[in-house]
Parts: sequence; structure tokens; C-alpha cells
Amino acid sequence: MNKGSSEVRTVVVERELTHPPEKIWRALTQPHLIAEWLMKNDFAPVVGHRFNLSGDWGGVLDCEVLAIEPNKTLSYTWDFAHADAAYNLKSIVTFTLTPTPAGTRLRMEQSGFRPDQRQAFGGANAGWQQFFGKLEQVLARPQ
Repeated sequence: MNKGSSEVRTVVVERELTHPPEKIWRALTQPHLIAEWLMKNDFAPVVGHRFNLSGDWGGVLDCEVLAIEPNKTLSYTWDFAHADAAYNLKSIVTFTLTPTPAGTRLRMEQSGFRPDQRQAFGGANAGWQQFFGKLEQVLARPQ
């Protein structure tokens, strides 16, 4: 990618989990569980619902549910307003759950990083790895 490129970048994290899609879906859509692995929130699994994710780092993400297909797909905006264009992010997060013989393949895709948002892209790449680690801990407990 050259400096003049207008290519939008995407963070993708995929994990094979030994849990059924229904259990993972609960962790992706129940506010008290989302708070344990992602951030504090006022999420509701309803298309068009606007909600906030509040990070421990003090930032607040403005989100809106775009698509819901229970136990299969969840998509929402993930916007962070910032005075510095390198951090002023308008992105979309999509979770896709695919049943496998061993459980479920969970794919998270966050799209919308502009070429001038290298640091935000890198932060998201690292952040999602940590979020997925916490998600696996939540899923390991009986729910």
C-alpha cells in the first residue's frame, strides 16, 4: 500500500471455540457478559438500537446495531469521535458464528481504518486479541 492509497484496512480475528453458537451468542449480546469481556455498555440486540461502549481507558464508542441473525451474525457501528483525524474512527464490527464439528468458528471483522490511522489499526489488532482472550474466559464458565 503506497502513501497515496485510499484503501480501507480491516482487522480480522478468528478463533475456533469449543462452545455451541448459542453460548457464544449470549456472550456477544447480553450486556452484563459484554461488560466482562469487552466494555461497559447499554447494548440491546435490536437493529437500529444506539448504544455506547465505555472503555477503561476513558473513551466512549458510539455504536448502532446494523444486523442481527441470532446465533449467526451480529454487526454494529464502532465510532470514536476524536479531534485527531488519525483516531477519529468510523468503523463496522461484524461477528460471524459458524458451527463446526468441535464447536463454533467465531470471526470478528472490524472494517473502516483509513491509511492515516495506522496506530488506531495496530491498537485494534492488539485490542481484539485481548478481548477474545477475555471472551474465552467468560465462555469457560457455566452461564
